[in-house]
Amino acid sequence: MACAADYGYTLTSTELKDAPFTDAKTLATLPEQTKVEIILRQGAWWQVKKEQTGWVRLLSLRVGEGKAAVGDSGLKSLVNVGLGRGADTGLTIATGVRGLSDADLKNAHPNPRELQKLRNMAVPPAEAQKFASNAKLNAQQINYLPEPAATPAAGSGNPAMFGGGR
Repeated sequence: MACAADYGYTLTSTELKDAPFTDAKTLATLPEQTKVEIILRQGAWWQVKKEQTGWVRLLSLRVGEGKAAVGDSGLKSLVNVGLGRGADTGLTIATGVRGLSDADLKNAHPNPRELQKLRNMAVPPAEAQKFASNAKLNAQQINYLPEPAATPAAGSGNPAMFGGGR
């Protein structure tokens, strides 16, 4: 999370919103390379201050004193802000699953309510394409995974369901 007196630069022409929502009222449009003071982060939004205070999308800014380079998507600064460190710290970033044993994974069951929460967060394809275009992202074709086989009944002891059964 950004701290007071952190600064960033807009990657593209960016709408300054009065609330952290895509349908919030637009207060102003900040030109590309506009330096803003970062006040706080909330979800996928930064609260920033230029002449007025408002909200911009997380990936619309490059955090730090250096101006955004051509083609910068903002992902590098997202990782750096998440760590609270600069890019030159020598830190290695790793992702993975912690705290789950093989038995936990083998005995896991889907949670339909959580899946529905994820589905509710989806945005329409047109909105995603507009965001990607504004962020100067390139389209890539990604093949979806095949549909999983029918889920066995709870307690059926099928270890192959989650990649077990070695």
